[in-house]
Amino acid sequence: MLSIFVPQDFALRKAVAADLDALPDNAVWVDLVNPTAQEDRAVERWAGIAVPTREDMQEIEISSRLYVENGARYMTATLMCHADTDNPKTTAVTFILASHRLVTVRYDLPKPFTLVENKLARSCAPGITGEMVLMELLDAVIDRNADILERAGGDMDMISHQIFEPEGAARTGHAKRYSDILIAIGRKGDLTSKVRESLVSIGRLVAFLSAVVEGIKWSKEMREQLKTMQRDVASLSDHASYLSNKITFTLDAMLGVVNLEQNNIIKLFSVMAVVLMPPTLIASVYGMNFRVMPELQWEHGYPMALVMMVAAAVLPYMFFKWKKWL
Repeated sequence: MLSIFVPQDFALRKAVAADLDALPDNAVWVDLVNPTAQEDRAVERWAGIAVPTREDMQEIEISSRLYVENGARYMTATLMCHADTDNPKTTAVTFILASHRLVTVRYDLPKPFTLVENKLARSCAPGITGEMVLMELLDAVIDRNADILERAGGDMDMISHQIFEPEGAARTGHAKRYSDILIAIGRKGDLTSKVRESLVSIGRLVAFLSAVVEGIKWSKEMREQLKTMQRDVASLSDHASYLSNKITFTLDAMLGVVNLEQNNIIKLFSVMAVVLMPPTLIASVYGMNFRVMPELQWEHGYPMALVMMVAAAVLPYMFFKWKKWL
């Protein structure tokens, strides 16, 4: 799908391209989503660039993601997608700056693109250029990552409360509750690792952009905005590392609680075995039925045996309680 954005009345309007061979010259942003070969060729002719393929965008080497070719600056970053669902993922997005025009190539739907499109459709700066659109997109991407980390941190606080301060029947614990908590921790750990991956790629992109603008006449405000983005990415990376450590600690704590519950169960069975050993011994002695056994003729022998078995079970239990072994 090919989307073309043209400045109009202090806003960035989406234009309809009836003919791919005649794209509007005043367009400042062209957004390619799952582009066809025909759309790729049309944009290449219009902007005088080479649109990278999906395989090229998946390359992890910095030289394959950040480079200058024929005056155009190619920048590929890893962005978050579907972060609000149970199956978040990352996707590669390429930003191409050429002749004050921006071309974006993507194969998924990161939320910042929709937010920026709606924002610029309401109002935009006069004389907007592709560089300004790129700054808006990067700012929205960084804000989106910050929101994801903030929500993940809040969720981890709730999980920690469930582990360390359970309420009511949850204090005793059960398998399903522990399983749900472990699944939640695993999902937050996966989400945090993906955000860190995205922040690393965005940090490299911003650093590359800061280096190449030294030879470009960008406004002082845009240069300051780039520096602010670098600081934001660094602080968010530190926060992601802190959150990752917190998730690891919470996971270790959860496994420790599970081990304690298992130990309590094993201890209960061990105590029950010890408690029942003396009654079993007494019952075995009086169940041997030797020919010469005086108690067999005793009128109160059977009640006495029952009393002894009960006492043999209760006395060890009381002793364990007195020693605070239980």
